[in-house]
Amino acid sequence: MVDQAGVARGAFARDGDGFVREWAAVLGSDLLENQVALNGLADRLHTALMTDQATAQAQEVGRGLVEHGFTSPSALERTLAFVGEHLLETFPAKHTNRLMAVLGGIAAGYSEALRERTLDQQERSRSQVVQTIRDTEAALRASEAKFRAVFRTAAVGIAVIGLDSEVLDFNDALLALLDYRPEQLAGRDARDLMHPDDRDSVDEVTAVLATGVRDHVRAEKRMVRADGEVIDVLIAVSLVRDDAGAPVYHVAMVENLDEVRALQSQLLRQSLNDVQTGLANRMQFLGWLEGAVGSKGPGTLALVVFDIDGFRVVNDAFGHDVGDRVLNVVAGHLREVFGGVGQLARIGPDEFGVLVPDPVDIATVVTLAEEAVELLAEPVWVGDSGIGVTASVGIVVQAARGADATELMRCADVTLRWAKDDGKARWALYDKARDDRERRRLMLAASVSGGLEQGDFRVDYEPVRSLADGSLIAVEARLGWDHPTEGYLDPASLASLSACTGMAARLGWWAMEQACHHAGAWYRRFGSATPVLTMDLTARQCQEPELVAEVRRLLRESGLPASMLRFELGEQLPALINEDQAEELAILAEHGVRFVLDQMGGGNIPVDKLRQVPLHGVKFQGSPVRGLAEGANRLDESAAVALLTWARTLGIPLYAAGVRTEFEARRLRELGVTGAQGPLFGTALWSADEVAGVLGKS
Repeated sequence: MVDQAGVARGAFARDGDGFVREWAAVLGSDLLENQVALNGLADRLHTALMTDQATAQAQEVGRGLVEHGFTSPSALERTLAFVGEHLLETFPAKHTNRLMAVLGGIAAGYSEALRERTLDQQERSRSQVVQTIRDTEAALRASEAKFRAVFRTAAVGIAVIGLDSEVLDFNDALLALLDYRPEQLAGRDARDLMHPDDRDSVDEVTAVLATGVRDHVRAEKRMVRADGEVIDVLIAVSLVRDDAGAPVYHVAMVENLDEVRALQSQLLRQSLNDVQTGLANRMQFLGWLEGAVGSKGPGTLALVVFDIDGFRVVNDAFGHDVGDRVLNVVAGHLREVFGGVGQLARIGPDEFGVLVPDPVDIATVVTLAEEAVELLAEPVWVGDSGIGVTASVGIVVQAARGADATELMRCADVTLRWAKDDGKARWALYDKARDDRERRRLMLAASVSGGLEQGDFRVDYEPVRSLADGSLIAVEARLGWDHPTEGYLDPASLASLSACTGMAARLGWWAMEQACHHAGAWYRRFGSATPVLTMDLTARQCQEPELVAEVRRLLRESGLPASMLRFELGEQLPALINEDQAEELAILAEHGVRFVLDQMGGGNIPVDKLRQVPLHGVKFQGSPVRGLAEGANRLDESAAVALLTWARTLGIPLYAAGVRTEFEARRLRELGVTGAQGPLFGTALWSADEVAGVLGKS
């Protein structure tokens, strides 16, 4: 035993050129990757040489080679040769039997482990194959189940037809379509189901599919039901081939064209009719209008558009269900009036249109519109509430052929707006001259912003004179527009134009900034001789949250004292602003800004509101001034005198505008008016430079 141990220790000495390194080289293995594994196997081999059970221990070495992946065909052969040659050099001859037992054990363990591994891999492969087959079969069954479900429950008739034209399978939809029982249809020749005149064309379809040029063919054919009735159908036929590409059977899908056409008609009706009232909708109405203006249309036409006034009130008060009921009643009344003479449609949420071809005359159309409006006023009872509606009506009557449908609708919409603007519950007749004037005005309104950007606007001034000595006491700023094509547009025109587009506030601030800078320049040059700057302050500007800050900024930047700025407030303004906005005016007054109430029409001054607004003067124009003219009506004169006499009790300065004659000026002065403006003092407005020139001369 001692000799064996010594020999083993010598054989397995692990230095830099030791046994394990050489073994790894023989196996063609990377020592760094497999050093631990080979060290373990070398220890087992050492144990096998030292014990009497060398074979069993050596078998573990062979198994270890397989476990650690040394399974190439040459691994065992090289290991046996290496171990045998290496040990023979150091192993005593008398222990040759033990050496052979060790080598045999390595070979036996290696072979057994390799066999077990091979069997295990085969088992796993077999299990995977079986599982794959099972999965494939399950997927196929699921696919077939889905196909059968679709096949059986499809709304379209489906038939599987053999290459010999035998009906192999079919679904319930096909039975229902053809009115056959299953036993009557199974095995039947598919050609017998077709109309005799279409059988040859079916053969042509199958021949085309057989060539492979097309995968499927769709065609309209006729089929014969079990009771002999002929029905039009749409058939789609496909040829199914096997994996080798050989034809197997045909699949035909059959759809009743009568049902398809009925569905198409229903969809067309829904797309062209209003669901709520059953009338035609806007799309169909426009189609009628397009047809009417064509070369084959009527000579003239009347386009009548009804808009229910305040229909939102009905919806908000009673709910949309009641609103829908009212719409149906309106539609019924319009049918009653226009049913025999025109084409009626609902063209908007609360708008209805009537197209009357070749009306007798305009008076007849107007009479029909008035009759409809009277019917609409009849109440619709909902519980104890009798809901009546009014309608505004726009009427356009003109030549049809060659007209433009879109332009006709625009004219109708414009005319309808006129009816609404004139007070609602009335009709308006299209007037081309009025339309042209308004279109020009609207085009100007739309171009206000561009004119401001291009510098076409300017601020001029109207002088305000003292009635005592004729001196210049104030100038009123007037915004004007030097339009490139329309010429100069006066302040009155600008006021209405800017109101159309919401530009009034922007223009007002621009004019205020320009005027303050002009007045600031005059003040720096002429000091106390500078006239007070007066200009309008609108309700819209009073509603600005930064009114005080903006006015103070303009005064600060222009160098104009607050006492030299006077705002004129329209007679309705005190009633249009709230307490907070009135407080803003009071703050400006505390800083020195003055306020004058402009009595345009000479109406009663709202005393309760005046208590909230700081006032430093009242200006009269219109009837209070005209009533003092020479030869004026005595009633107008007495009213003017009474109003001015009462105004003097306010204890604030009084002013007048629109003064035309010396007689008016004298009467105004006698009644306490201190300053005036108007034609008597010149009709031309002054530019900022002209104001400076007048001040320089004085």
